[in-house]
Amino acid sequence: MPLLMKSLPILHFLIGFLMGALTLAFLLRIILTWYPKIDLKSSFWPLIYLPTEPFLVPTRKIVSPIGGVDITPIIWVGLISLFRELIFSQQGLLTQLIF
Repeated sequence: MPLLMKSLPILHFLIGFLMGALTLAFLLRIILTWYPKIDLKSSFWPLIYLPTEPFLVPTRKIVSPIGGVDITPIIWVGLISLFRELIFSQQGLLTQLIF
């Protein structure tokens, strides 16, 4: 148990960093939905496409595009924000364990 307690700050940082990076990637995907002619599999776009697509594919099966607009990245930004608030905020679960 002491090893787990010592590693919690590192875990807190790494998970928080990954959540921030995923949020940024989903925000970029939201912007990219405005430009449907961009090929996400070429140039440097796979850096955004590859980490987000595994989340978006199952979500698209549940929530279809509304008016031709894919809203699944917006859903994931909301879910990640909720998760970050519950786990990493000042009153979050992981933050309370560390301090």
